[in-house]
Amino acid sequence: IIDDSKRIRYIEQHLHKVLEARDRGVNIQGYFIWSLQDQFSWANGYNKRYGLFFVDYETQKRYIKKSALWVKGLKRN
Repeated sequence: IIDDSKRIRYIEQHLHKVLEARDRGVNIQGYFIWSLQDQFSWANGYNKRYGLFFVDYETQKRYIKKSALWVKGLKRN
């Protein structure tokens, strides 16, 4: 499991603001996390890793990140 605790805090802060907006009456239809796995970005190439799963680009193996397990826990609650 790859530790990306900073990412968890980042998502948690965003979700907190989304819930605050909902409580003020904003019609929230959903929330999307970018992205499921690390991938190429036109802006950053392969330099940034936004995915919930780490991709070893050389072998194409995937590894779960701590944030993926955190998001899974959210969905259960």
